[in-house]
Amino acid sequence: MDANFFPSNADIMRILPEIILTLAGTLLLLVEGFLKDGDDRGMVANLTFAAIAGAMAASVMAYGNPGTGFYGMIVSDGFAAFFRIVALAVGLLTVLCSGAYLKREHAYTGEFYILLLFSLAGQCLMAASNELMMVFIGLEVSSIASYILAGYLRDDKRGNESAIKYFLLGSFATAFLLYGVSWIYGMTGTTNLTAIREALTKGVPSETMVAASAALMLIGFAFKVSAAPFQIWAPDVYQGAPAPVAGFLSAGPKAAAFAIMIRVFLTAFEPLTAKWAPVLWMLALATMIAGNFAALWQSNIKRMLGYSSIAHAGYVLVAITTHSVTGTAAAMFYLAAYALMNFGAFAAVTHVAGKGEKHVTLDDLKGLSQRQPGVAAILTIFMLSLIGVPLTAGFFGKFYIFKAAIEGKLVWLTALGLLNSAVAAYYYLRVLVVMYMHDPETTEPAEEIPGGIKVTMWLTAAATLVLGVFPGLVLDFANQFAVLGR
Repeated sequence: MDANFFPSNADIMRILPEIILTLAGTLLLLVEGFLKDGDDRGMVANLTFAAIAGAMAASVMAYGNPGTGFYGMIVSDGFAAFFRIVALAVGLLTVLCSGAYLKREHAYTGEFYILLLFSLAGQCLMAASNELMMVFIGLEVSSIASYILAGYLRDDKRGNESAIKYFLLGSFATAFLLYGVSWIYGMTGTTNLTAIREALTKGVPSETMVAASAALMLIGFAFKVSAAPFQIWAPDVYQGAPAPVAGFLSAGPKAAAFAIMIRVFLTAFEPLTAKWAPVLWMLALATMIAGNFAALWQSNIKRMLGYSSIAHAGYVLVAITTHSVTGTAAAMFYLAAYALMNFGAFAAVTHVAGKGEKHVTLDDLKGLSQRQPGVAAILTIFMLSLIGVPLTAGFFGKFYIFKAAIEGKLVWLTALGLLNSAVAAYYYLRVLVVMYMHDPETTEPAEEIPGGIKVTMWLTAAATLVLGVFPGLVLDFANQFAVLGR
């Protein structure tokens, strides 16, 4: 047998995070059926945490072996390492936050953590893909696990509905993506991102067909990042999914989807920038408007955060529209900051919602500052950061995005983005008003915060404030890794 058939040590090192996650998920899948309730189930969570931490260390090691692997299908660069670490950090937070929730809902089984591992494996593969078929594989591995996680509470009709909607719409979006892949293959004879760029630079028989394939692929990516007009699934899924899962979906898969979207359009379709940049301009504006104005009318907190996530996807699209290194770095920083503050907000909601998630409306937050001042203070930090108030990570995230937009001469988009941020301040501040300026509607003593949820809230709140004071801790890495292939 040809020795070249076997992967080299360098190839294995470049895909080591995915290997660790996949092997851990498969091993737990085999042994989970033999475990008993109680401490044995807790062991699955601990092993999952260890596997994710190991994959995070492997991501750093993979960056130490830069280059392409497996015949150019995988690329190990700083960009991939950054998004792998963001997705894995969200995974660690999900493990911390979900244990107490699953016990409270009597759904503490190992399948949850196994699905989480496979979803993370797909996300990491997406971040490191340099081949459209690998993008599809990573996307589907992540998505299928995410569909199941959204409906994990099988007796919850809301969760069942959210999972079905997520699955059906996600399948349609994937069909658009694959159709676009087939067209670009027909035009260039390759699905490798670097080879596609070289083919487009030399010229193709029909630029119209290439532009159409890019548009089809953009539809698939737009669904995954919940960009308008393909965003309608997000609030329904976030409302129906278990709160820790909603936090996970709003941060990890979204960051991975943006990572591959940036890589595809700034690598493969870079020669067609003049054609896709105006489309992204309109997409960014429509997404900000759709998310912010729909959130104004929401009384359900999870649904409000769902529409909020749509608006924040619009801000990231502003950065991508600049098609510049500065814009890419700004998008990377913003996605890391958003993952922290949004997951932290969902962690707080996980606790406040109570058993069966019966307390997820704004009225349920009335007087929270009197009943649970610590939770109210932490939730305040997240709301202020989502607005973009100074000394929070959200402030510098928006600052760098709009700075990149101005440098890219997107003045009107910047102005409209700032106006959208002002609109968003209303529904975020409404949460603070309810917590601090209304009396509690119940006299029942507040429930004690479970340890895992408490650690998650404090970690994300502290990180949100630290990045608001020292943004360079992440921004320096983002600037360094924003040049794809480095």
